[in-house]
Amino acid sequence: MDHDTTEADFEQLLRGADLRVTRPRLAVLRAVRRHPHADTGSLLAAVRTEEPGVSHQAVYDVLGVLSQSGLVRRIQPAGSVARYELRVGDNHHHVVCRSCGAVADVDCAVGVRPCLDASDTHGFVVDEAEVTYWGVCPHCATTASEAAPAN
Repeated sequence: MDHDTTEADFEQLLRGADLRVTRPRLAVLRAVRRHPHADTGSLLAAVRTEEPGVSHQAVYDVLGVLSQSGLVRRIQPAGSVARYELRVGDNHHHVVCRSCGAVADVDCAVGVRPCLDASDTHGFVVDEAEVTYWGVCPHCATTASEAAPAN
């Protein structure tokens, strides 16, 4: 899914997952589309701009249902709160800024699931690999270099 996903697409996705089409669910999907990798609090604020009466618990519940159904992907980099995105099913990875926490998508290193071959699967049937690249985003790198004392 991308920014071209229409309201009808969202309705079809919900019905395809045997979920009722509700205003809160549609509002959450729109918010996640507008704010990929946003946390629950940010999504709540975005949903409330169009549905002011929606409770925190309702947004939390909707995110849980959408994640369980596979319509939304929940990611939680180490030391971070849960974040949500609409890009599902392609086993892509993420890069996270150690300074500000910004998150960006990184396409699969190989292109097919699970993108990495485990040295020992211990008998598991591996179907997904989750990789998080850590570093400093361009904005934070620029800020840090500007703040560094000149020698």
